[in-house]
Amino acid sequence: MRRARHAGRTFAWQMLICVCFLAIWQWGYALHDRLPWLVPDLLDPYFISRPSDIFEHFLILSCLKSKLGVFNGWFNGEFARCMARSENNLWIATAVTLKNTFFGFVTGVSSGFAAGLVLGRSDKLSAIFQPFITAVNSIPRIALAPIIVLAFGIGDTSKVVTSWIVVVFLVFFNTFEGARSIDEGFINAARLLGASEWQITRTVVIPSTMAWVFASLTPAISFALIGVIVGEFIGAERGIGRLIIESEARAEASGMMVAVVVLMLVGVALSALIWRLQAYLLRWQQHNLAE
Repeated sequence: MRRARHAGRTFAWQMLICVCFLAIWQWGYALHDRLPWLVPDLLDPYFISRPSDIFEHFLILSCLKSKLGVFNGWFNGEFARCMARSENNLWIATAVTLKNTFFGFVTGVSSGFAAGLVLGRSDKLSAIFQPFITAVNSIPRIALAPIIVLAFGIGDTSKVVTSWIVVVFLVFFNTFEGARSIDEGFINAARLLGASEWQITRTVVIPSTMAWVFASLTPAISFALIGVIVGEFIGAERGIGRLIIESEARAEASGMMVAVVVLMLVGVALSALIWRLQAYLLRWQQHNLAE
């Protein structure tokens, strides 16, 4: 009961903060002329639009409403015609960005985990590759995005590669440190019981590094999304990044803010999925702590 009451109070505060924030955003700039010292120029609707205009633009970009302000009917085919006519509407753009984010995230996590595990358990390989890894890691990954787009074109492949190169080092270093920090006593005990190197890796090393890996997954999913958006900024046929660029070219702040809000919601949803997955796969740790 106490936990439910605390959760309800927290949710009420969160809703109050959201309502106050949206109210200031919607009507705050009206006080700019009278209270310029209190209302910043950043609230100018020319730069960040207003929540009401953003919602209206969302309805148009998502084909729920026509540019004339009339709702598109589902049964009369207006919605389907709008979807077919607009090659980069909000639904298609979000689906393309999510798809590229998923593939960039999966390839980055899997390759970073494998490389970190191998080098973390081998002092010789770690010493050989350490200067090369440090040199590549010192390069700002976003600076490589134009080269990647030039090499792989403006299709989805360049977005996946950009996302991968942003994620892989983040997961690699966490996995590497996790593999290096394993208590050697556990490994020696497994060897004493006759376990092979593969069995040690599967039953001791990998479970011990999972907490380190999952610590990197929440920022990794956000960085994967950032990598895709940066690639779409430079050159893309579809995607949320292209929506932002098109809206910026037309000086439509509401269109840009629609894409930003969608990205924010997508990032929150993806992070929540990672937290749920982490809680499920690492439930044995919570069990051990309870004991």
